[in-house]
Parts: sequence; C-alpha cells; structure tokens
Amino acid sequence: MRYDTPIFFQRVLPGEYDPTTGNYADDQVTEVRKMASVMDTRAEIMQIVYGGIRQGSVTVQLQNHYQKPYDRIRIGNTNYKVDYTRKLRVKQTFILSEVV
Repeated sequence: MRYDTPIFFQRVLPGEYDPTTGNYADDQVTEVRKMASVMDTRAEIMQIVYGGIRQGSVTVQLQNHYQKPYDRIRIGNTNYKVDYTRKLRVKQTFILSEVV
C-alpha cells in the first residue's frame, strides 16, 4: 500500500461580524498536510455505512493517528466530510463523502 497522496486536514474558523458594515469577514481555513493511501470505497462497505451506494465516496488510510481537531478533509480540489473513522493500533482509516 502506497501512502503517496497528499491530503489536507482543514480547520475552518468562521468570519466575525463587523457591525460597522453589517457584513461577515471571510472564513479562515488552516490546513495540515499528511500523506495517505486514497482508494475508492468498496460497494460492500458503502452498503454497511450508508445503507446504499453513494457516488464520490473514498477510503483514506494514514500510517499514524491524527489527533488534532479538524472540520473536513481536502483531497486535490475536492472537500470531503468524515462519515466513519476507525483507529487501529498504529493506523487510522476514514470513509469520506464529497461535500456539495
């Protein structure tokens, strides 16, 4: 298994309200880069997690656990939400689905 795909754990801080203009500032996104093995989610696993087949679902495996808080994961230009995570002895797996 190759851990050759960069993924980015994103933490999103919402913009604050500016009472003088009445607008909100842009969200601030901070990212942490990790290398992972990314593959399509098998149909059997999708049936267990989602109860059916879903488009845009991927499985990600890290060599070590990721401990810091995060809101979503970015792979390439696509943002994903975490639907299921599993911590093994030293590895961690995620099942992700696309954020529309």
